Amino acid sequence: MSKQKVIVLSVVQQGLTKTEAARRYGVGRQWVHELVRRYEHGGLDAVEPRSKRPRASPHATPEATTQRIRELRAELTKAGLDAGPQTIAWHLEQEGLKAPSTSTIRRILVNAGLITPEPKKRPKSSLHRFEAAQPNETWQSDFTHWTLDDGTDVEILNFLDDHSRYLLSCTGYRPVTGSIVVQAFLATTEQYGLPASTLTDNGLVYTARFAGGKGGRNAFENLLHTLNITQKNGSPGHPQTQGKIERFHQTLKRWLHGQPPAPTLQALNQQLHTFQRVYNHQRPHRALNRRTPAQAYQTTPKASPNQPKQGGHWRIRVDRIDAAGKVTLRYNGRLHHIGIGRAYARQTVLMLVHDREVMITTPGTGEILRELTIDPTRNYQSRQKKTPPAEAGGVVDVATHM
Repeated sequence: MSKQKVIVLSVVQQGLTKTEAARRYGVGRQWVHELVRRYEHGGLDAVEPRSKRPRASPHATPEATTQRIRELRAELTKAGLDAGPQTIAWHLEQEGLKAPSTSTIRRILVNAGLITPEPKKRPKSSLHRFEAAQPNETWQSDFTHWTLDDGTDVEILNFLDDHSRYLLSCTGYRPVTGSIVVQAFLATTEQYGLPASTLTDNGLVYTARFAGGKGGRNAFENLLHTLNITQKNGSPGHPQTQGKIERFHQTLKRWLHGQPPAPTLQALNQQLHTFQRVYNHQRPHRALNRRTPAQAYQTTPKASPNQPKQGGHWRIRVDRIDAAGKVTLRYNGRLHHIGIGRAYARQTVLMLVHDREVMITTPGTGEILRELTIDPTRNYQSRQKKTPPAEAGGVVDVATHM
């Protein structure tokens, strides 16, 4: 029995005066008066200690906001998007609601049973984050596997800006080849300009330096060299170097898992187009101080290659080598026949053309079959070097034998 009840019973049942009860139990006489008054109005239960919680809490999160926090958690999780406190706060602000602190949002989610405790993670202080200072300073690229509804394996090729995490390109292929990487890169540069550098792994579509000792460059490497773009490759077996795009693949696949399975490659690319818009414009990034990648990319001056050797528009053409080992290209209204070699007769090739500069590669591997500068004075561009006419500047042929 509580002390308060004992004091009251000593007065109302034992006949002690309030002064005597106060002296015996070491409390004030006014407190005994208060306890007896409570007993007379509500019985013994009324004399128990009362909560000191204030009747009103003006700083409490409104119930409507609390409910919306729970709803956003469910909606974002179902859509395969990040649903953490910072993201929820961003969405509340976009809806015109005053967002509480992220700690308050986390407490609301914990109390609602919407956050599952995770094992202790590696401390953030142990991580060394490397980030480009400007948009277009470094583009990361990689591709990841995905499965269509019928079980067909496809590959999704991505280009991601290192500074802003802006998703520059996101397209599915069956499969990704060296020529596709070149085409996708050029299409992306047409829209966003040239990057100062690229960062990729050591896959054969990006580099030939581990291609069984053949040496030389593949089509992507040669294109970057021609444009004076610095090429960076991660160390073998160390994917942390490309950590941003590796982490991005998790985000992409989590979102795709929240969508209806794509029956065709075309349907998948429609989904990827939607994801690109959502990721760039509707998803704040914690590393960007709750800005979207689009805001970070568009509000900062862009980097560019140092004195690029080539600029402007590159033409992409798919052709087939004829029986005599030649392909034909029109320059300045005149047809020019380019010798490749009879050994490659009937093979399909990818031609990258910039003014008179031509690079011819195989679509599957990106192997460079020939590089040359068109000599407008000759119909046939032989693989053999010619002594150039003084007035024309001659043929500059830097054919690479792979």
